[in-house]
Amino acid sequence: MSAPTGRQGRRPTIKAVAAAAGVSTAAVSQAFHGKGRLSEPTRQRILDAAGALGWSPSAPAAALRNARTRTLALVVRRPTDVLGADPHFSELITGIEGELAPRGYGLLLHLVAGAQEENALYRQLTAEGRVDGAVLTDARTDDSRPHLLARLGLPAVLLGPPDRAAAVPSVGLGHQGAAVEEVVRHLLDLGHRRIAYVAGPADLQHTRLRRGVFETALKAAGLRPYAVLHTDFTEVSAVAATRALLKAPDRATAIVYANDSMAVCGIGTAQREGLRVPDDVSVVGYDNLPLGRWLHPRLTTVDQQVQRVGAAAARLLLARCGEDVEETALDDRPRLVVRESTGPAPASPV
Repeated sequence: MSAPTGRQGRRPTIKAVAAAAGVSTAAVSQAFHGKGRLSEPTRQRILDAAGALGWSPSAPAAALRNARTRTLALVVRRPTDVLGADPHFSELITGIEGELAPRGYGLLLHLVAGAQEENALYRQLTAEGRVDGAVLTDARTDDSRPHLLARLGLPAVLLGPPDRAAAVPSVGLGHQGAAVEEVVRHLLDLGHRRIAYVAGPADLQHTRLRRGVFETALKAAGLRPYAVLHTDFTEVSAVAATRALLKAPDRATAIVYANDSMAVCGIGTAQREGLRVPDDVSVVGYDNLPLGRWLHPRLTTVDQQVQRVGAAAARLLLARCGEDVEETALDDRPRLVVRESTGPAPASPV
């Protein structure tokens, strides 16, 4: 006797089982393959729905799902125009690929617009067995992704501050505070007292961390930030923030930017406003990307060793995927690289 084929003689599908049980297709897959963290009632409900429909995973499909894909995912939640204008991610990918390629692994890059789309993509990649693991970028406050990937049973590493309570291990950003303190100290030593910070989105962990250290370092010197302006990392927002900081009669004499790309916009905006960098306003970036060495003036910035962080994340993830990889310790201490975009504070605004 042939197996039941569901309505109208059609063979039942995993989607039909998911709909009948009120769960995702990823949950159905987990129920049959012992992965993830399904509760026993949910697992039993799925098995009952599958039994009623006469569905079971096909042996070839199961074999494919359990096989190594030798592919890791990198999902970036940024607008395409921001990603295209910011070399940070090309440096990160270079570091990751430098570890994957010699071992026969590939990197699957996805761009998404929001949290729901990103989480749905992880569920899809897991259900379809398309990747062996994932690198999570832009650690956020109340970040649901580590717990989601742990439930899905997908190995992952997070680029973010160390967190012992996190569901996945993190890489990099362990000494961000010291770097920001060094930036503030450098500007104070140059005589600056009106120091502003052009930050990234407020929900990013590194934004909160850097802002907190920036404000604390100034407070220790008896000062308050001239201003802290949050942006979405776009050129438009960087230009608008710079103009806002420079239009006041007692304008900022030094501006620290959350990345080099925005700092480049800041220098260009100041120059178009008739100001000289660093004579009238000093500018500091963050990342030490190659473009900063070719500006005029060359950009003072923080070197956070993006390629090395990417390589360390790749090695850790490969180890979590079962590869025999030596997990070398990462010296992720950023350092201040002083160039010509910072100088003594002007005696008075021009």
